[in-house]
Order: sequence, then C-alpha cells, then structure tokens
Amino acid sequence: MIDQLKNNLTLRPGWMNVVMFFCFYMTFVYLPWDIFVKPISEDQEVWFGVLFYGWLAKVGGLFHWVVYGALFYGMWHMKRWLVMGIMLYLWQVGVSMMLWNWINEGQPSWFGFLSALVFILLSYLFYVRKEFFVG
Repeated sequence: MIDQLKNNLTLRPGWMNVVMFFCFYMTFVYLPWDIFVKPISEDQEVWFGVLFYGWLAKVGGLFHWVVYGALFYGMWHMKRWLVMGIMLYLWQVGVSMMLWNWINEGQPSWFGFLSALVFILLSYLFYVRKEFFVG
C-alpha cells in the first residue's frame, strides 16, 4: 500500500499532490464531521460568496462532499475530465472569496482580491499542466 501511494504521488507535481490531499481531507475527514456530527445550529456553508445556515448548510455540505469526492477520485486516477472540473471549481472558489470579502466588508478588500488570485492562479496551473491527465 505504501508503494502504491509513493508510485501514485510521482504521477503529478507536488503542488497537485497538495490539492489532492486537501480534497482527500475534505472528503474523508472534514465533511463527514461537518455533515453528521456538527450541530445544525452551528452549521454554515458558503456557495458563490453567499453564507447558508442550518439545514441549507447541511444540504450544501452534501454537495461539497460530492464535489470533493469527485475531485479526489479524479486526481488519484489522473482523469482527463478532472481538468475542466477542477479549473471551474477553483475559479468559482476564487470569485467566491472575493465576493465573500466584499459582502462582509461592504467594499472590495485586498485579502479578497489576493485570495481570489491564488485560486484563479491554481486554476490556470491546472490548465497549463493538463498533459498530466491521461485517463
């Protein structure tokens, strides 16, 4: 199993492995806790820069669980369909970060802009390195 993990990690650059491990964490650690353990009264989910609470947050968490599970599966197996999916997801996270900060601050903020830039840059990196995805 360790050899399989080591071999799989050589399929992609280190920054892609970081993204893959983040998707693994979200799929198998954070979102199961968020959906099944966290009390509804404390639950919050952000989609497209809009904050949802309670049951709507639980439903949003289920959708996030599906998204992160698909992203992890696609990264682990280096599926070609992942490139467009992860590019769009990272782009929308970047835009959402900018919107979230703008909505909460009442004006555009440098933190929102820089956060968006990081995610949009990651999206671009997946585009320029799409040759890694062959399956």
